[in-house]
Amino acid sequence: MSPAQAKFEFTAANLAEAKKIIAKYPPGRQASAVMPLLTIAQKQNDNWLPQAALEYIAGLLGMAPIRVHEVASFYTMYNLAPAGRTQVQVCTTTPCWLRGSDAVVQACEKALGIKCGEVTKDGKFGLKEVECLGACVNAPMMQIGDDYYEDLDAASTTKVIEALKSGAKPAPGPQGGRKTSEPQGGPTTLTTLSFAEKP
Repeated sequence: MSPAQAKFEFTAANLAEAKKIIAKYPPGRQASAVMPLLTIAQKQNDNWLPQAALEYIAGLLGMAPIRVHEVASFYTMYNLAPAGRTQVQVCTTTPCWLRGSDAVVQACEKALGIKCGEVTKDGKFGLKEVECLGACVNAPMMQIGDDYYEDLDAASTTKVIEALKSGAKPAPGPQGGRKTSEPQGGPTTLTTLSFAEKP
């Protein structure tokens, strides 16, 4: 067992943040803070949650450790084993699949040299197929860390991954040129009326 697996506690800054989150809930409802605390712990521990972290959070919230494990094992955003310091999560739910998520997955696998569910040999990247991430209007998409990369195809996916591999931070959002989730080709309504104008 590595030291990270055998023992876990929040850094001083993360403990202060955890206490702020817990304080948002009324007495007796602190267990509601379990998800944000799991997220803090995962970010602190190279993008995964050892059993020691689950037990530590259970102690902070007065929960049975199995209850914390139930939450951590249910959601794909939590990793219960080393998953790579940078987690590439590709959505393959129906809207993304209909718009070409298979090509996005293949581009990721080729650029990283791994298959879904694997971690690169240097431990820098993990690749995971996930369910809906809630950006269906800009499908296909992938989440990397806290950022969404949308309107992907094989070429734009490869460009994002290669930028990350070189240490750059590619701009998140739509990769096809559109602004947020406006129609492809630009807005088609309310193009001349200013919100400051009165009818």
